[in-house]
Amino acid sequence: MFWREQKAALAGFHPLHQALVHERGFAATQPAAGWAALVDSLYRHAGLVKRRKWALPARTLDVVVPLIIELCSDLGPKGTLTVTADLRGRDVPGKTGPERQLAVRPPIKSATEAWAVDPWLRLRGELRDGSILEILVVDRERKRSIRKRNPRGKIKWKRKSKLVQTIKVRRRLPAGVVSQVPATPPPPWIGTFVREGERCSVLAAAKLTRMPQSGQEQVDRILSVATEPFRWTAQNRGIA
Repeated sequence: MFWREQKAALAGFHPLHQALVHERGFAATQPAAGWAALVDSLYRHAGLVKRRKWALPARTLDVVVPLIIELCSDLGPKGTLTVTADLRGRDVPGKTGPERQLAVRPPIKSATEAWAVDPWLRLRGELRDGSILEILVVDRERKRSIRKRNPRGKIKWKRKSKLVQTIKVRRRLPAGVVSQVPATPPPPWIGTFVREGERCSVLAAAKLTRMPQSGQEQVDRILSVATEPFRWTAQNRGIA
């Protein structure tokens, strides 16, 4: 397919699909039918568009789409799903903070450290059981540059990085529903916190020091954390 035909095909895609291609992200609130139209458009991309410059960003089809489908299956008749996806990556301007100098000792001459914070996915769904589910996924990368003198007197630079991922899920329970401690504790890698009040909420959080190696593993990790708040009520309805 020639580039003009590909460009024409791209122009016919869903507006949020076009935003993913040109801006590497989008933010929108829609009912399930609106998200179904976007998913259908995204699934047609590979068959119509081959140019690398118009490729979908990483994590689109293997992470964002499965999560949208999963949450839409639990929306109420009038429920909506809000998705904010920023798939530009960690290295774009505005995501990396300022460098700071670290204390050093010989033979290290100097060292700097900077953090890149990438909140690349947020979802908020109004579920059929009356609860509200919010999901936040953030990648954090620590970057260090070390200037060191080796035994031969040469100055060398060494760069190190460490990447972790935080997944936070909050479920605001339906009005009048109280939390109930589950019979078994959560997995050791998931922490939970219950906030009582006029409308109780359950927060589940996990910090991954080993990044998921595939889209399926990423989805499984997010859904594992998202399932935990549903164990804290008598009726376990929802994405679990």
